[in-house]
Amino acid sequence: MGEKRYVIALDQGTTSSRSVLVDRRGRMVDVVQRPFQQIFPQPGWVEHNPQDILFSQLGTLTELVARHGLTSDDVAAIGIDNQRETTIVWDPTTGVPVSNAIVWQCRRTADMVGRVCGTPEVREMVRSKTGLLPDAYFSASKTAWILENVPGARARAEAGELLFGTVDTWLVWTLTGGLVHATDPTNACRTMLYNIHEGRWDQDLLDLFDIPASMLPEVRPSSGPFGETSYPGLPAGIPVCGVAGDQQAALFGQCCFAPGQAKNTYGTGCFMLLHTGAEARESEHGLVTTIVASPPGTTQTQYALEGSVFVAGALVQWLRDELGIIRDAAETESLAQSVPDTGGVYVVPAFTGLGAPWWEPDARGVILGLTRGTGRAHLVRAALEALAYQIRDLADAMEADAGSALDVLNVDGGASANDFLMQFQADLLGCELRRPANTETTSLGAAFLAGLASGFWGGTDELVALRETDDVFRRTMDPARVDALLAGWHDAVRRVM
Repeated sequence: MGEKRYVIALDQGTTSSRSVLVDRRGRMVDVVQRPFQQIFPQPGWVEHNPQDILFSQLGTLTELVARHGLTSDDVAAIGIDNQRETTIVWDPTTGVPVSNAIVWQCRRTADMVGRVCGTPEVREMVRSKTGLLPDAYFSASKTAWILENVPGARARAEAGELLFGTVDTWLVWTLTGGLVHATDPTNACRTMLYNIHEGRWDQDLLDLFDIPASMLPEVRPSSGPFGETSYPGLPAGIPVCGVAGDQQAALFGQCCFAPGQAKNTYGTGCFMLLHTGAEARESEHGLVTTIVASPPGTTQTQYALEGSVFVAGALVQWLRDELGIIRDAAETESLAQSVPDTGGVYVVPAFTGLGAPWWEPDARGVILGLTRGTGRAHLVRAALEALAYQIRDLADAMEADAGSALDVLNVDGGASANDFLMQFQADLLGCELRRPANTETTSLGAAFLAGLASGFWGGTDELVALRETDDVFRRTMDPARVDALLAGWHDAVRRVM
């Protein structure tokens, strides 16, 4: 038997599933991707069919295996990263889910959370145990909704006949032929049922949402054993030994292993994480505390501060699909650079309210400062600048909570390819922006976690050495100009609050 040549990352996202083949140099040899259906039963509700998630993910994996003729002798391990908070409940005897998955974006349980966490004492209890702000975003209320609204589900759950899991758990359970019902701390900490300080499911929180403990998966280290493949059509016996929620996987893929290191992912929204080490810092500025994925052998739980911007790449999609002023995202860079500034125009993209650090759900979007001379280039530039302004607000909150300045921000995600946006972001932050040659850091993080646990790579120093040359952006704008632009932005935000 020869030396293992690859690890595979299963990148299970909100709109598509991907399987990624990664070699010893940390390079992506091949990617297979399949979209799946988004289900909107009524306004504010978002669902996925769990079988669609499963078959899209396993379909990409079997295609990747077939395309390269892979066997268990070729693949050292499989790692999984996943959309977080999305909730699935299933019957372990039949393997059949009792309902569609309730997706992280779904708001159906907002009233339930308001009722269950209706007092300051309860909200503080949830916050102190979980690091989260009580919200329908997280898995606890979604699970409670399924038990209350699917006929017979509560009785079956209380009899020990149903399992709960986030998407990682559902995939692990299926890949291992139903032998392993497990998750990792980065996913567990997003359920609003997990005590991030004690590292366990919390009975007070289970009681609060009336969820039987028997439904819950075992929590295992992010980089460690989760069983072996045992599924028809796949090579048997490949270790599954890396699991992390997508944003923590991206932090790991950026090689942010130490306190003070930060990353921002520019996707449909933006997710910014600042590694705080073994200290679970409680935010006083609208951020949440989350657990990060750690290398094997880490003895203390490691944490991060996290801030979420609801609308980032979605704003560029809006320019294309609703306003029709661009053909594709690629042309926004040249359009923005074709004018010296926005002409005083600001866009506040509060399409679904404002996220961190403002948390104003009733805010709605505005375009301010229009004149007769405003053209589409000004609007496009103002939209790109709005992404950067929102990240500056998150960075200010993180620096205030952490008590130290941000020296470097590692960036990834689709919009990070836009050089104009990255330079403007560096100008606003005044710190160094580093963009890796491979911006698919979420998949890379899952591969790294699996590769470390399986011995495919020797340690984090080896992973840092694999990182290809970064593009680096530094401030070139006069600080007084930055202050003036920020003053205009904050005036615009105040108007929509």
